[in-house]
Amino acid sequence: MTGSKALKWTTGVCELLLAIPLLGAVIIIGTSYAPLFIMFVLHLVALVLSIQNREAKYGSVMGLITCALGWIPFLGWLLHLVTGILLLVSAAKRDA
Repeated sequence: MTGSKALKWTTGVCELLLAIPLLGAVIIIGTSYAPLFIMFVLHLVALVLSIQNREAKYGSVMGLITCALGWIPFLGWLLHLVTGILLLVSAAKRDA
């Protein structure tokens, strides 16, 4: 497993955790939005590794968008859910 795939699995699970209603909001608001900044950095690193390894980039790009807009109620929930699913799907793909 490449580093980018491992990071996609990790960020995908974290995104799905943040998509859990109320729990995700408590985590985000309770930590002064720090998880959005941390996840932004992780998605950026995953994107760079994906580019280097010529792997799918859509999950990481969506993650960056999610971190920028994730603070908006309901939209943030939807974005975290979609991003988590996309990241796990791209992480689960076999190498060509």
